[in-house]
Amino acid sequence: MNIDRIERAAGNHHKGYNCAQAVACAFVDKVDMDEKSLFRVSEAFGFGMGDSYGTCGALSGAAIIIGLLNSSGNLDGPYSKADTYGIVRRISQLFREKNSTTICCKLKGMDNKKVLRSCDGCIEDVVSILSKIVKDV
Repeated sequence: MNIDRIERAAGNHHKGYNCAQAVACAFVDKVDMDEKSLFRVSEAFGFGMGDSYGTCGALSGAAIIIGLLNSSGNLDGPYSKADTYGIVRRISQLFREKNSTTICCKLKGMDNKKVLRSCDGCIEDVVSILSKIVKDV
């Protein structure tokens, strides 16, 4: 259920997981990876790729999940990437429609002191969007 995933992601964040880890690990049951590995893979994607000027970590966590779910894993013919990009693009569009940007520092108001969305809010938005998308992947 969507609420359970939101609560799990929020709980992860409150334990100290970054936004990418919080989202990705809330979907661990959907992917072929253990939680510790997923936690490690998503670590560098928090705080807007480490400096707040990149994409929101919650969105990066969603992208990791979509890659794990949608990739063919075919090393000799990696033809699933265009479809994967399309799904991630849709998630980003839905998030941007709700929050006006996908950039961490803008969301947090670090550039103009106007907070558009808290980390907890971004995590909630992304988990809600990803929960709907994962049903279709």
